[in-house]
Amino acid sequence: MADARFFSRKGPFSVAEIAALTETTPVNAPDESRVFQDVSPLQNADSEILSFFDNRKYLSAFESSKAGACFVRPEFAERAPEGMVLFTTKDPYRAYAKAATAFYPFETGNGVVSDHAVIDPTAKLGNGVQVDAGAVIGANCEIGDGTIIASNAVIGEGVVIGAGCKIGANASISHSLIGNLCLIYPGARIGQDGFGFAMGPQGHAKVPQLGRVVIGNDVEVGSNSTIDRGAGPDTVIGNGCRIDNLVQIGHNVELGMGCVVVSQVGISGSTKLGNFVVLAGQAGITGHLEIGDGAKVAAQSGVMKNVGPGETVGGSPAVPVMEYHKQTVALSRLIRKKK
Repeated sequence: MADARFFSRKGPFSVAEIAALTETTPVNAPDESRVFQDVSPLQNADSEILSFFDNRKYLSAFESSKAGACFVRPEFAERAPEGMVLFTTKDPYRAYAKAATAFYPFETGNGVVSDHAVIDPTAKLGNGVQVDAGAVIGANCEIGDGTIIASNAVIGEGVVIGAGCKIGANASISHSLIGNLCLIYPGARIGQDGFGFAMGPQGHAKVPQLGRVVIGNDVEVGSNSTIDRGAGPDTVIGNGCRIDNLVQIGHNVELGMGCVVVSQVGISGSTKLGNFVVLAGQAGITGHLEIGDGAKVAAQSGVMKNVGPGETVGGSPAVPVMEYHKQTVALSRLIRKKK
């Protein structure tokens, strides 16, 4: 169970309530008023706990679990321990996410503004906005209802942040428009100058970066990630994107809806990603490319040319993933021959 020092739990919730909020079907549940107190992994659960089973790798843990209830695919229902309440679904992990969010709702602002925050008198704060000690909010900013600005975060002049967001400690945001329900984690840097220079032997002349960062709704930006503002067009992050820690996104980059960008990825300027693109850890994307809807880039890949919709690429330079695997096998055989 989650440590009560750090997490505030709601509930309990009945079988009927859990089924309704997760859109699952209760099985082996003669009493739908029975309640469960918390959520937990299979190995730590007891008779008052709700868990989930989503990976065959953990079948033995499921079969021996003491959990009182579990989200499970229908085909595994017969493998459940005797007496366990089941909630059958095609996607147990997503159902568990919904249930866990009910037990542990996302934090929203408490309306307290610290005396040790610095807020320009022209800034507009919505209802329930929380501003912690050391935070700075600049002139003409707009902060939506219930948003949290954590300690030492700096919100630059004119920035707009929607409702239900959380801006983590020591984050800095400038030249940006941010939608609703966004999580910006500690230390993130959003809206600073893009890396734009007119280069030459006489020196590198700085090109003014006159665009913005425009972030949609329900976006997460991980700790110590950086998103540069556009040079003239905007840098755009679409609805529902998930950006891990330590990611660099260059100026004029556009991410479509639901993209996933894993830690230590670098995306160079003016590259455009479609919807639901996945960039695995440490992938590098050169500038001015287009990566199509649903494309996937393997970890540590170097992408030098466009990637079509639905393609999976790997290697450096990146090639279709099956070709990459063939190259790896061929290289391994060459090495063995030399020995």
